[in-house]
Amino acid sequence: MQVRGLTKTFPVATSLLERWRGGPRRAVQALTDVHLSVRRGETLGIVGESGCGKSTLARCLVRLYDPDEGSVRYGGEEVTALRGAALRAYNRRVQMIFQDPYSSLNPRMSVGQVLREALSVHRMRPPAEQEARVQELLTLVGLPQSAAGRLPHEFSGGQRQRIGIARALALEPECLIADELVSALDVSVQAQVVNLLLELQERLDLTVLFVAHDLRLVQHLSHRVAVMYLGRVVEVADTAQVFGAPRHPYTQALLAAAPSLDPARRTAAPALQGELPSPLNIPSGCAFRTRCPQAFARCAEERPALQPLPEGGEVACHLYSPVTSGAAPGQLDKVTP
Repeated sequence: MQVRGLTKTFPVATSLLERWRGGPRRAVQALTDVHLSVRRGETLGIVGESGCGKSTLARCLVRLYDPDEGSVRYGGEEVTALRGAALRAYNRRVQMIFQDPYSSLNPRMSVGQVLREALSVHRMRPPAEQEARVQELLTLVGLPQSAAGRLPHEFSGGQRQRIGIARALALEPECLIADELVSALDVSVQAQVVNLLLELQERLDLTVLFVAHDLRLVQHLSHRVAVMYLGRVVEVADTAQVFGAPRHPYTQALLAAAPSLDPARRTAAPALQGELPSPLNIPSGCAFRTRCPQAFARCAEERPALQPLPEGGEVACHLYSPVTSGAAPGQLDKVTP
């Protein structure tokens, strides 16, 4: 999957007085010029603070939202242009698992009806084979076969999330987009669901986009990590590189704010100063400059683009600029403000 220049805004409702005054209509900048790639068979973790655009990005990728600008290509096909049968075929290949399994399941339908609906709408199995496939799916996610006749409210949160996973797997997808898959679950249940996802990925050769704010889970699950801030991707690299040697000041602050059991790493100093700017009024230039301890004049004047790093990965920061001599094109040097 290749994402290039993806932008999404949401207009804000205006009062009668504001409309009478005739001022410009305000809009929330949810995504701004997002560039991202997902490799077949990998797990890409997407992290960032609440409100940074992670869930909006996930919904744009499955076409629950139509982006305002930009391109999403899957297997060489332009996703934003798909309509009708072509869009339905894409939705079968790329499935989403939602954060709240209870609100994403029809409370009036039994688990068996939910799974059979997915099978029949996408014509995955003839009617005579659907019941057997439902039992296969329940076994696959570790639920008893008797679960098919029960309603969603009769299950625990972890079991409902397994039902959501089974519904996604019913379409035999190539890619799963997991939006805050375990954030609403107890820690012990989180481990069960995460281990199930890892097992299914290995068994079914799935590509996974794992959207989360829990850095421990992202480090455990992901091959690569994309860090988002105010609707932009500011760093993308292998998991070991992001957690071992982060480049962007925001990534460094995000990791410093994570709790640690190591007494040597504990500090009373805050990892990051200032408040998150409003998405209605994003700062000029680099959106992180109002909180960045290393910001300098260029940060207010020019928005940094994602640049490749010599050791791999990409970073959007003016502290790193193309080297001037004796290196391959695209390599970066650290800049002293």
